[in-house]
Amino acid sequence: MEQEIQLNEHNKAEYPPMHTAEHILNQTMVRMFGCPRSKNAHIERKKSKCDYELSEAPTAEMMAEVERRINEVIEQHLPVTIEFIPKAEAGAIVDLSKLPEDASETLRIVRVGDYDACACIGAHVSNTSEIGRFKLLNYDYTDGRLRLRFKLETA
Repeated sequence: MEQEIQLNEHNKAEYPPMHTAEHILNQTMVRMFGCPRSKNAHIERKKSKCDYELSEAPTAEMMAEVERRINEVIEQHLPVTIEFIPKAEAGAIVDLSKLPEDASETLRIVRVGDYDACACIGAHVSNTSEIGRFKLLNYDYTDGRLRLRFKLETA
């Protein structure tokens, strides 16, 4: 008899391409700057924004490199997969610091190929080829907070 997995309720209806792009952005920021995943995120179909905690302002060249790397990952046509694992085991794979206190004992882990893994209950594409092109619109840095604004362009 297969056990039914019980997850926390989800009150958002994300646009799957943008939400998946956010996962790639987060991992790119972690890899390039050694910072945590976004502190705040507002993900919408037309444009989105994410905030990161950084000790110093990035250069324009660094931000162009962020955009380039994200598009490089998207262009690899990576599968986006989902697995369910016990919370007790998930800490070895993903950062659990942003989980709500009442998070279920089984977590839904979303993987973007071997590039990113994150506990997430949102909607995603099944392959990065469905995302489109990531375009960094602008950014600003104030008092340790980098805010990025971005959109997706379709071919």
